[in-house]
Formats: sequence, structure tokens, C-alpha cells
Amino acid sequence: MASNSTKSFLADAGYGEQELDANSALMELDKGLRSGKLGEQCEAVVRFPRLFQKYPFPILINSAFLKLADVFRVGNNFLRLCVLKVTQQSEKHLEKILNVDEFVKRIFSVIHSNDPVARAITLRMLGSLASIIPERKNAHHSIRQSLDSHDNVEVEAAVFAAANFSAQSKDFAVGICNKISEMIQGLATPVDLKLKLIPILQHMHHDAILASSARQLLQQLVTSYPSTKMVIVSLHTFTLLAASSLVDTPKQIQLLLQYLKNDPRKAVKRLAIQDLKLLANKTPHTWSRENIQALCECALQTPYDSLKLGMLSVLSTLSGTIAVKHYFSIASGNVGSSPRSSDLVKLAQECCYHNNRGIAAHGVRVLTNITVSCQEKDLLALEQDAVFGLESLLVLCSQDDSPGAQATLKIALKCMVKLAKGRPHLSQSVVETLLTQLHSAQDAARILMCHCLAAIAMQLPVLGDGMLGDLMELYKVIGRSATDKQQELLVSLATVIFVASQKALSAEIKAVIKQQLESVSNGWTVYRIARQASRMGNHDMARELYQSLLTQVASEHFYFWLNSLKEFSHAEQCLTGLQEENYSSALSCIAESLKFYHKGIASLTAASTPLNPLSFQCEFVKLRIDLLQAFSQLICTCNSLKTSPPPAIATTIAMTLGNELQRCGRISNQMKQSMEEFRSLASRYGDLYQASFDADSATLRNVELQQQSCLLMSHAIEALILDPESASSQEYGSIGAAHADSEYERRMMSVYNHVLEEVESLNRKYTPVSYMHTACLCNAIIALLKVPLSFQRYFFQKLQSTSIKLALSPSPRNPAEPIAVQNNQQLALKVEGVVQHGSKPGLFRKIQSVCLNVSSTLQSKSGQEYKIPIDNMTNEMEQRVEPHNDYFSTQFLLNFAILGTHNITVESSVKDANGIVWKTGPRTTIFVKSLEDPYSQQIRLQQQQAQQPLQQQQQRNAYTRF
Repeated sequence: MASNSTKSFLADAGYGEQELDANSALMELDKGLRSGKLGEQCEAVVRFPRLFQKYPFPILINSAFLKLADVFRVGNNFLRLCVLKVTQQSEKHLEKILNVDEFVKRIFSVIHSNDPVARAITLRMLGSLASIIPERKNAHHSIRQSLDSHDNVEVEAAVFAAANFSAQSKDFAVGICNKISEMIQGLATPVDLKLKLIPILQHMHHDAILASSARQLLQQLVTSYPSTKMVIVSLHTFTLLAASSLVDTPKQIQLLLQYLKNDPRKAVKRLAIQDLKLLANKTPHTWSRENIQALCECALQTPYDSLKLGMLSVLSTLSGTIAVKHYFSIASGNVGSSPRSSDLVKLAQECCYHNNRGIAAHGVRVLTNITVSCQEKDLLALEQDAVFGLESLLVLCSQDDSPGAQATLKIALKCMVKLAKGRPHLSQSVVETLLTQLHSAQDAARILMCHCLAAIAMQLPVLGDGMLGDLMELYKVIGRSATDKQQELLVSLATVIFVASQKALSAEIKAVIKQQLESVSNGWTVYRIARQASRMGNHDMARELYQSLLTQVASEHFYFWLNSLKEFSHAEQCLTGLQEENYSSALSCIAESLKFYHKGIASLTAASTPLNPLSFQCEFVKLRIDLLQAFSQLICTCNSLKTSPPPAIATTIAMTLGNELQRCGRISNQMKQSMEEFRSLASRYGDLYQASFDADSATLRNVELQQQSCLLMSHAIEALILDPESASSQEYGSIGAAHADSEYERRMMSVYNHVLEEVESLNRKYTPVSYMHTACLCNAIIALLKVPLSFQRYFFQKLQSTSIKLALSPSPRNPAEPIAVQNNQQLALKVEGVVQHGSKPGLFRKIQSVCLNVSSTLQSKSGQEYKIPIDNMTNEMEQRVEPHNDYFSTQFLLNFAILGTHNITVESSVKDANGIVWKTGPRTTIFVKSLEDPYSQQIRLQQQQAQQPLQQQQQRNAYTRF
């Protein structure tokens, strides 16, 4: 249990581990490099990539690579090979080498060796460094020279280096193109070398002229050398060149289709299909109707299943893109043609029931994509074909637990979800098919089918009730073995039951689930089911499951984590007893809920560790507590209209102050405070949203809904009581327009719309504050709280992990020690940073740019008070930098004219590909002490000394007069 739960909410927390000093780690490896034993030297070399990963800043990487270059220069070939491998593994760190000239000089010295193997390793090393030395002419010359070598190893290394430099340098590509052309066409060049030289031409895409000459050469090769290997290599290079240069893609598609149709060799046909798939993925918009038609004809005519499978995979890729819409839009423009009569549909219908599973899957996928994307009226037969094809494929694959059958089943189930979403009227038959097949399927297939049912029920909740009976029957008869598949199936089935039951679980369903779980000894399965119950808002079930797990965990942190989840579930369960119009019971329910929430937050704080501070969870729960307190306070305020009505002189006070609201007495001020409280909570939810860069979209939507609840209440208070004239609900007008992805979101949306309608109907009809207004506000609170809170995935599990590490220079040896700067000089502050990722980088969103904000504040002035000309009293700067290979650096010029100690704060935030700014941190602080420059100090002292005799003379004159 303990080891598994580590994967969930403690995943990817390894960045805070105890680190050694970077210099001492480098010195330790340097000791190994200086060892007299070859084994120790090799071990030290191969440990460098780990060092780069741990300390990814230029100052260390530069020193380390210079040491490796020394080893490369004086070591034997095996050590050189080790250094080469380290360089290739650390490609993303190469641009951090500061002394590139010195580094390359040490490497390049080996190119003059008499040993061809040493020269070959050096050439490969230079090729691996092409990204940082693309225009080094001595490297270019060495590669050209080595291409003429008589040693095969050296020539192959030169080919590798030539390919790398061609990709990076336009000058090199232009210069080497003719040389490669001569070698390929030369009779003296062996065929195997020609096959290695041809792929270099794929990099000749730097300008149109170069690409055209490379294309002509490849065209000659394809016709002049008709052997299978030559044609395959030339055609593939041709495709890669066309995909990079983009201009010649339509011509390349035609050429590949021509080979597919006319060349009798299966190897060439397979290569053509592979390249067509590449172009279908990269440039689907360049496919014309004639291209798709030609591919369909080839697929209809070929007798080979393997080739038919390949062609259908290309067509299924195209069917999900704009190409298929273009195909049918032109087809429907022709007289007498319709989507149903096209060759693409005929092919898909023919393949739907093919005995080869892969072909059938692609046929069904094509039909599904056509059905969903083409909105013609006469597609009824096509829809039926798609449904029947999916049903037959489901029956075929659900009985087989082989990996191939499971992969095919996944395709079929994705098509079912897509069909149910695109054509809702077909969803009932799809669900019935799944439920029927669920009883007889293999366990592995059942798990996938449960995921599919859950996805359909989330989109179309109306289908949920119909599923429950079958699902409960299956849950009762499911096997009780402790195999992984059975455990997974229990979780999947429970998830579908939670989704399908929508509101509250009946006692019978809870009894069946608990009875089945009692016989399962695996605590991890119980935890996962409890987690799903929390996510779906079934808090009473979740509380009982968390309670049963408390004694099964191995560490106190896990105990406190589970205890906090139990308390939160109990707190949310207390809110299910809320009733409309019964405000006193609402107050007691909220108070009871808050009691358990306070217990839970104490337990959650105890569960956090330095490696995993649970910051999102703590902040989310704190906001929930504050929201409940704000709701409770608002109900009390509404009740105060009855308990503390306005005084008799309230009207006179209102007329005197010119404020109509004063007629209502003290409630007006309390309402104003409540509105400000809700706005403050909405702002805090916004901050939590911005700080959750790694959260999944469902979690972010959940935070957004909480924020909208706060804004809705503040708007209702303003519209009903504080300012009925100017308040408008236009900003909430589009609330119901967005498509809701979960039952929780749907229910919250309906509550929002209902509250807005109530507010709109009361607004301007009655003068504030009446009992109608306070009743509307209290009913709005009860309606919001009656929707069970959903604890989404990010609360339990972190799938993506992104963090930024900053390094400032100059930096003091002791963090509390200030950096000394003269007040007439500016400080050049260099900010470097690396982006660190977990196991799944960029799963939900990627960093486009990093925004660095530098500000300084004066902490304390120096004791001496005298006037100094001030140009700029404060520093407030911002810069955006784009990380390259997860590294960025920039500089700021800061002015410290005022003498004293200044506090510099550097804060980073990130911008994703959609332009949204996320406040990810970190925030780093250093201290600067601004000192008076010696010249100004000297002038000031001279002026003081000159003033002293004058003051003394004035004093003497005063004494004599006295």
C-alpha cells in the first residue's frame, strides 16, 4: 500500500533531495579522470551526464567539458569513445559551453593523428558538436578531406559528420552538395557507401535552389539505379526532403502513389505506404481528391492483406483531418455522386468485416470519421454500417486477451466514444452493445470497455440510469482473485457505477461495493475506488473506505493523508442535509462541516513533507473553509434583518447622509463587507489557478467553478442590495454556453443560471432590503452547497511536474551577506535558469517563454544624511526569455543611487503556448549594499573641512561681540 501510494501524490518530488556541492562533485570526478587505472577513468567519464542533469548551469558544464576535452586529447581510443557517448547524451547542454574555442581546439588536435580510428572518433565528435560550431571552416575542410579517405571507418564517420553539419549550416550544405553528387554518381564509389551518402541530401532544404538541385539528383538516382535498396533509400530521402522544404509535397505524393501502383516489389510498396503515412500526418491539407482516389483504387485492387492494412492506415489518418472534408465536398459537387457511392466508403464498408483485425479496425475508423465529420442528411445507412462494424469488432476482440486484440479494441472503443459524441442518437445502441458484451468478455477487455462506458456516461448522463442494473449484476459475479487484472477491473467498474449513479449512491449499491471490497486484500484498490468516489462527489462512500484504510499504511505521513481525506469527505457529507428555506439548519450544517474541515487541514499539514509540501491541496482546502465561513456569515447577515431591524431614525439618517441604503440599518455595511469577502475569495481562487501550471484541465475547471461561485454571490449581493441600478449580469451571460464535461460542472452551471434568473426577476422590482432579497441570497447559498464538491485528479495525483531553478550572479557566499556596489555605478545582474521536468514533460501544457521580474526595495538607509542627485530611486524591470533546451539567461542593469541596504527580488512566471501566464515561481532574494564612491566621499570631506574654519570664525566673532 505504502509503496504504491507514493506513485500518486508523492510522484516526481525528487527535486528537493539533499544535494552535494557542485564543485565537490566535479572534483570527485576529476580525481577519477586523473587516476592511472583505465577502469576508474572510464567510470568517471560515464558519470558526467548525471552530473550535468543535477547541476545544469554553464559554469560547471563548461569546466566539465574542458576536462573531458583534455581526456579526449591525451587518452586512448576507448576513452575517446566514452567521451563521444557522453557528448551525444548531453546534447542539450552543449550550448552552455562558454569557452567553445578552447574546447574545440583540444578536440580538433586529434584530427591530425596517424590513427584512422582516432580520426574517425574525432569526426563523429565534431559532428555531434555541429549545433554549436556550424560554421567552423577547419571542421568543414576536415570532413571533405576524410570523405576521400581509404579507411572505411573514417569515411563512415565523415558521412555522419557531413549529415549533422548539413542540417545546421547552409554554407556547408551548399559546398558539400556537389561533392556528394559526384561520389554518388562516381563508378569508383561502392554501393554500400552510396546508400549511406544519399540520406545526407534530406538536409539540403536551406533554400529553394539547393532543394531543387538535390531533388533533381534524387530523381536521376531513382531512375538510374532501379535496385530495391537504392530505390528505397532514394525515395525515403526524397520524402524527407519534400516534408522539410514543403514546396514539393504534392509532387512527392504523386510519385509515391505511382510507385505504389506500378512497382511490383512489395518492399518498395511498403516503403511508399510508410512515406505516405508520414506525409498524411505532417501535411494532410496537400492531399487532393485524386490522391485519395488513387490510394482507394490501389487498396481495392491489392490481394495482399499487409499492403491493404498499410493503405488503410494512411486513409484512416487522412479521414480524421481536413482532407476527407475536401474529398467529399468536391465529390458532392459532381452530378450523381454522393458520399455513400464513393470508393472511400466502399473500401471502408468492405473492410469492416475483414478477417484481419487491423484492417477491420481501420475500416471502422474511416467510417466513423466520415459519419462524424460529414453532416449530410442521407448518411443513415453509413451510420448503421459504422455501428454494425464496431459491434462485430467488439465481439471479435473482447474474447481475445492478446496485445494485438487489445490494441484493436482500443481503436474500436475510441471510435465508439467519438460516434456517441458526434451523433448522440446512436449512443443508446452503442451502450447496449457494450453492456451485453461486458458479461462474456475477457478481464483485460472489460477494463477498456468500462473506461469507454465511463467516457460516454460523462458526455451523456441521461444514459447513466440504464447502465446501473447491468453493472451491479456484473459487480456481484466478478471473480474474487487478487490478480492485477481483477483489481483493475474492480476499480474500473466502480468508476462507471459512480458516473452512472450521478447523484447519491443507494444503500444497495454501497452494500454491494463494500461487500466485494471486503474480500479484496489489496488496499491500493480500495484507495483508488475511494479516490474515484471523492472525484464523483460520493463522499459518504469515500469516508467509509478511507476509514477502513487508516490502519493499513506503513508511515505516519500516509496515515495523516488518509485521515485528512476522511475528514474532508465527512465535512462534505454534512452538507448533504441542507434543505431549502431552512436557514437555521443550514447554519448548523455549515458549522458541523467546518469542524471536520479544521480537523482535516490539521491532519493534511501533518502529512506534508519538505519533498512534497502538498501546497495545492492545503490552499484548495483553506479556500473551501473560508468560502464556507463566508456563506455562514452571509446567512447570519440575512437573518439580522429579522433580529436587528433598522432603527426608527434610519430614514432621517439616510436623508441626512444622502445614502438610501442607510434606511436598512446596519445590514447595509455588513452586506458590503460580505461582497468584498467574496471578491477577495474569487481573487485567491484566481491566484491558485495561476499557480497550478501542472494541473490537468478538469482540476483547473473545478477551481474556475469555485471562483465563479464567489463572483456570482458578490454579483447577487450587489444587484439585489447594494447597487441594483448599475449592476448587470451581462458578464455572466455566457455561463451556460460552454460545453460541460462532467456532471459536477453541469449541476453547478444549472445552479448559476437559476440564481441569475432569480436575481434578475427580483432586481428593481422591490426596494432593498426586503425579506425577498435575503431569502434569494440564502437559497443561492444552499443551492450551491447542495452540489457535492468534486476533488479532482490533481488533488491526489501529479501527472506532470515542471519546476524552474534560478541562479543569480554575482551572488554572495553567505545568503545573508550583501553584495557591495558603489552608488555611481550600476549592477549587472545576470539571471540564469533551467526548466526541470518530471517523467512526462509537456503532458498538459508546455513552457513557451519565461517572464522574469526584478524589483528592489530599500531596506535601511546609511547613518549619514546628505543630498545625492537621484536619477532613479527604484528598480522595477521585466524581461521575457524563451528557454532553449530547457535553459535561459538574461541580464538586468540596476541602479542604487540611495546609500544603504537594498533587497533585490527576482520572480519568475511562465507563458504557455496559448499565451496564458502562470505564476509558477520561484522567488529569489539577494541583498545589495550601496556605498558612496571614493571621489564623492573625498569632495564631501574637503567641503566639510573647508566649512569648519568658517564656522569657528563665526563662533569667535560671536564671542567677541558678547
